[in-house]
Amino acid sequence: MSAMPRRRSLLLAAGAATAATALTGTAQAQEQQNGKGEPRHPQGPVVIGHRGAAGWRPEHTAGSYTLAVQTGADWIEPDLVVTKDHVLVVRHENEISQTTDVASHPEFAERRTEKLIDGRKVSGWFTEDFTLAELKTLRAVERLPLVRNRNTVFDRTERIMTFQEVVDLARELSKRHERRIAVFPETKHPTYFRSIGLPLEPELVRVIRRNRLGARECVVQSFEPSSLLRIADARLRLPLWQALGTTGGPYGHDRTYAQMSTPEGLRRIAEYAQWIGPDKSSLVPPSPLLTDAHRAGLRVGAYTFRAENQYLPADLRRGTVGSEFGDALAEYARHYRLGVDAVVTDFPDLAVIAREQAREQTPG
Repeated sequence: MSAMPRRRSLLLAAGAATAATALTGTAQAQEQQNGKGEPRHPQGPVVIGHRGAAGWRPEHTAGSYTLAVQTGADWIEPDLVVTKDHVLVVRHENEISQTTDVASHPEFAERRTEKLIDGRKVSGWFTEDFTLAELKTLRAVERLPLVRNRNTVFDRTERIMTFQEVVDLARELSKRHERRIAVFPETKHPTYFRSIGLPLEPELVRVIRRNRLGARECVVQSFEPSSLLRIADARLRLPLWQALGTTGGPYGHDRTYAQMSTPEGLRRIAEYAQWIGPDKSSLVPPSPLLTDAHRAGLRVGAYTFRAENQYLPADLRRGTVGSEFGDALAEYARHYRLGVDAVVTDFPDLAVIAREQAREQTPG
């Protein structure tokens, strides 16, 4: 396939809402469930908007989540961190200098500090040092301005959202688009937050219960098994998703990701979770991970799909500029053929288009 010009990509993002409506059908069809109750798409793998539509808008903003759903996402993903007054907010990291305009606020200059987060020294400003009211005075900015310069036009136009606001938005968008949109929260640095007396899990459980979120509306993910086990202990009857890294292991745990990805490791995961989320590169043949996971009764959602050359396999890059688009549709097609159950993507519009193309090419 030929490279996708930037202009064509923008047109796809703007116009994919119509295609998404045709794909998703009625709300009744969207709510068809599998044996464990998760929201499933009737036409193929679930499309998960990674931090919204982060390829087109600054991540974790109302605009990013809204565009993700408009262009066909089935689930939207908020990363959860916490404030000084123990409110869950959505940011990629608790260090916020790259995702907000905090550095331009002189009233917060003295809050800049250095901390040890999961064994790594990190400098900047941290959500746990701000009350929610203080964070609400900040504005979101594009995290990757050198890669996604087009998104900087939206810098400083939106506030930081709470997890409750994301839940409210998902329900509003579900009504507007007449299909159920699930939230897919990830607990970020849960061991660290427990160590400073601001655990994520109790507040997450409270929000879930307060909103009566069921299995069709919420799937909880984490890289740390201990965080998922705490959610499991709350008996919420929600699907859990064990995310898997490519190197090392979950912070504070004695297992590596490589060990967790063996048949024995997958069987252990299946005792508390229904999904695994490996890096997309971990599934490329001759890797047996996808087959082994399915044999263990786990569904597989691969992360993170992006359109820019620098994030694509070498054979799908087009040209020499890392920030230009390559053959992203072909990468989705490869993983759909492998049999993934979901894709986590910065460009849900492209994932939906590729899913429709794959469906049309399937005999019968």
